[in-house]
Amino acid sequence: MLRLFRLTLFMIIVLMVMLPQTSFARGGSGYAVLDGDTGRLLIGSNSDERLPIASLTKIWTALVAIENSDLQDEVVISPKAAMAEGSSIYLQAGETVTVETLLYGLMLRSGNDAATALAEHVGGSVEGFVKLMNERAVIAGLTNTVFMNPSGLHHDEHLSSARDTAEMLRLALQNKTFEKIASTVLYRANTVNGMLWENKHRLLREGSGMAADIDDETEQPVSSLKSATGTAFAGKTGFTKVAGRTLATAFQKDGQICVVVTLNESDDWNVHRGLSNKVWQDYSLETVVKKGKYNVNKKLAIRLQEPVRLQLNKEEKEQVRQVLHVSRKRQEAVLSIFIGEERIYATPVKVESADR
Repeated sequence: MLRLFRLTLFMIIVLMVMLPQTSFARGGSGYAVLDGDTGRLLIGSNSDERLPIASLTKIWTALVAIENSDLQDEVVISPKAAMAEGSSIYLQAGETVTVETLLYGLMLRSGNDAATALAEHVGGSVEGFVKLMNERAVIAGLTNTVFMNPSGLHHDEHLSSARDTAEMLRLALQNKTFEKIASTVLYRANTVNGMLWENKHRLLREGSGMAADIDDETEQPVSSLKSATGTAFAGKTGFTKVAGRTLATAFQKDGQICVVVTLNESDDWNVHRGLSNKVWQDYSLETVVKKGKYNVNKKLAIRLQEPVRLQLNKEEKEQVRQVLHVSRKRQEAVLSIFIGEERIYATPVKVESADR
């Protein structure tokens, strides 16, 4: 009997070793914290390692859909969309839903059915939409990113990096429609099921997220919404067995904005709080160059329409310097900001005649 037990135990151990471990994330992890205004990397670890990002993909799906459609476009839900694998907002085949509603379902509830419906509407097909996503990623300079679907379901070639994903959120937030949707914590859906959607992002619910289209405040499921004092204002959650927990959050405090992304981080809520607090502790928002006109020589001047403001720590403040590059024809110029020998920011500036 003891021999049989040992043999059985041995066989179980062998099977556990041989079978693929699909219940847990595999591969590496990484994180990135960007200056929300400039995209400069402030803090990071393995920030450029290519990893699965799960539903953080939907940040880019939302931006591409917004840029290529009208919010009031009506979308007839296909059977393929209604039966999409994974998380769902429970769309029914044949019902008509606006692009705007699908975007809220995409960002708040991470609906894969919403992602598929948007892709079919905007791109003509899922495959056509994925091409749009990848083309837009190239334009945005996301060199570590390849999309294979609009939802983030696992595919071996569907990869990005923490830095690229943080840049996705930073760029997307420059679109006011996206910012409004990604900052919403509650939304009453006008779908057939008419559900009240609550944002899955805990830090937004605890922070300064807003409620949209709520007629009866007594129906709000989060009692802390009105009294919350946190600094998170937009973001997206994600999870697959292969990618693990993925999270993107935009924080703001006293004019400073930072974007935090963690990939395959089990304690992501606390890590995001800690990283944002480190930015507020170590970095301050500094005006490096004021807006206005500056004479370069007796004939040439440049004009800055807006001040150059960067988040810098104490050491960087002492090392920062400006370098101006002017074209030979003196019609174009670029102002670069360096810390030591590293260029951390660059902006085109207007060239004018110098004041005499």
